[in-house]
Amino acid sequence: MKVTIDPHSGFCFGVKYAIEVAERELLLDHTLFCLGDIVHNNMEVNRLKEMGLVIITHDELNNLSDCKVLFRAHGEPPETYKIAIQNNLELIDATCPIVLNLQNEIYRGYLEMQAVQGQIAIYGKEGHAEVNALKGQTNGTAIVVGNENDLTNIDFKRPVRLYSQTTMGVDDFHEIDRLIRERMEQNATAHPIDFEWNDTICRQVSNRSDQVREFAGKFDLVIFVSGQKSSNGMILYQVCQSANPRTELVSGPDEMKHEWFENIQTVGICGATSTPGWLMEEIAQRIQIIHS
Repeated sequence: MKVTIDPHSGFCFGVKYAIEVAERELLLDHTLFCLGDIVHNNMEVNRLKEMGLVIITHDELNNLSDCKVLFRAHGEPPETYKIAIQNNLELIDATCPIVLNLQNEIYRGYLEMQAVQGQIAIYGKEGHAEVNALKGQTNGTAIVVGNENDLTNIDFKRPVRLYSQTTMGVDDFHEIDRLIRERMEQNATAHPIDFEWNDTICRQVSNRSDQVREFAGKFDLVIFVSGQKSSNGMILYQVCQSANPRTELVSGPDEMKHEWFENIQTVGICGATSTPGWLMEEIAQRIQIIHS
């Protein structure tokens, strides 16, 4: 059996940077608090916990003082920075530069919309850490659009600026853009309508879709490795499955089943931007053991 790991899979720049920052700090102090899971992959989180990383919630942050706290790649709203200052916390900010730039863009758009009684809409997942940070740039007023049903929360007679969570799919984003424009034109009392969309999707992430699609079509079976909480992982898994129906989703080697590999000659292994390379290597080794 031939087993191949997708060379394009694995950590994106933002996640890789945040983990490198955490590892460097842990080598110095052996204890580092992290606000939320540093990456949506339990096995990588557990590895860092063994090094001394302590995952905390926002409620727990309120009771911390005089220690180091890492902000992960997803970013945080302004209110969290205020708490860090008030509690005399040493902040290790590992916000992804692409996310940080998006936060600034949304803040500028928010100020513009305030002047004309307009609205900020964010295509993304309600409750996702990155989206929470983005909403924070608008004092919590941004409208989160996860699908077409959420469009009912937008007043199509008022100006709209549309942005996107960095890890969403490009095609779906442009469908939301089309629907908003269409409904604003239907409700327009004056022309032209005041609507602008901003494609703020990370291309390092969005390009993975085409790469995964091409990779998946080459094998009898594909093992897609991702944590269930990874937004990017679930999107890429669906892409992978559409390209190759014989795709199985696992978060670790123990979830694989012997019967998957019956009469299989080639296996491809790929994963999300939150999937560590070492985990895909472990999956490859387990497949060889299953097949031997």
